[in-house]
Amino acid sequence: MANSYLPETPRGTAATKRLQIATLTGDLSRSMDLLTADIEREEERVGVRDLRDPAYPVLARSLRARRENIVATIASLEALTRSAPKAA
Repeated sequence: MANSYLPETPRGTAATKRLQIATLTGDLSRSMDLLTADIEREEERVGVRDLRDPAYPVLARSLRARRENIVATIASLEALTRSAPKAA
């Protein structure tokens, strides 16, 4: 039977956190790509690409806001990864 208890070390914990952040960043990047495709599809469907146009689709505007939030989240996660000290 395998030992299910593994002692946590600062190096192991830091590596695990970096891996979790990298995985989350990858997932968010894929979500951002899907949102971009949905925005383009909606703009093409309506035929309006100018955000200042009153006929700009509400769905595309909402998706843009979501995408901007994801971009900000990715940036803050990457900054967190860069600023975190590396375990020796």
